[in-house]
Amino acid sequence: MPKTLNRPIILGIVGDSASGKTTLSSGVTNILSEERCTPLCSDDYHRYSRVERRELGISALDPRANYIEILEQHLQLLRQGQPILKPIYDHGSGTLSPAEIVSPKDFVIVEGLLGYTTRAMRNCYDVKIFLEPEEDLRIKWKIHRDTTRRGYTRDEVLNSLELRSGDSPSYIHPQRTFADIVIQSQKPHGANGSDAHLHVKHILRPTLPHPDFSPLFDGGESGLHLEMARDSDGKPVDMLQIEGDISNKRAERIEDLLWTLLPEAGHLRDQVGRYDAESGESVSHPLALTQLMVAFHMVKAAMGEHAI
Repeated sequence: MPKTLNRPIILGIVGDSASGKTTLSSGVTNILSEERCTPLCSDDYHRYSRVERRELGISALDPRANYIEILEQHLQLLRQGQPILKPIYDHGSGTLSPAEIVSPKDFVIVEGLLGYTTRAMRNCYDVKIFLEPEEDLRIKWKIHRDTTRRGYTRDEVLNSLELRSGDSPSYIHPQRTFADIVIQSQKPHGANGSDAHLHVKHILRPTLPHPDFSPLFDGGESGLHLEMARDSDGKPVDMLQIEGDISNKRAERIEDLLWTLLPEAGHLRDQVGRYDAESGESVSHPLALTQLMVAFHMVKAAMGEHAI
């Protein structure tokens, strides 16, 4: 996989709690290889423990509950290829743990709630993604994650969602405007509850050069649609829709196109599109294509073909 820039390439993945950030991050890491990627969770920069936030009446979504200035400084250091002493937040116990030294590899993948909060932070990224699943999906994902991995009861999760209901539109949603790509997961009409066949829509802003998908629209096959549209702010964008029921054959054609741009990672094809479902690990073609598209942009940035 060629790389011409002499600094780390930084990917930002921002979205509300349980919007799919870790699933996307893990897939991109698998494609680019763990040996070349440094993961960083910006939620490790929480200022207070879970108990302290409860006592203060402040949520983790509020910038005041986070060391934003330290995160900003650390992103700048990582972009320069410098190591950082990163704080650690234990999501299982809700407590702060001893810091660890993190050194940047070729690619740094930063996921979390508040990654685009300041201009200085935004200037550190080569590619910026914002995740915006349907709210019903996000709530389902959050209940599953927090009850199986973070020690919450279902009622506690629902109560947390209620307490945070004003913070999401105040602190998380405004970051959407700074993303190069907004990714929306949507349930198809009459869906049976499985996430394997979710529709995934990519709002492609002109801040990045996107792949040429025109060869894939010959023959009138269904499953993939590309059109010019207007974003919620009225600005023109390209809208790429990956249907949840896309056929294996068509999905594989698109994956083949993207894998040709990532030849050194071809042996990892079986690792993409995987997600944690209630019935265990499952695989989704739209998710695999999404992870590949994001990895494509990282490779393009590494080759000096993206400018910020």
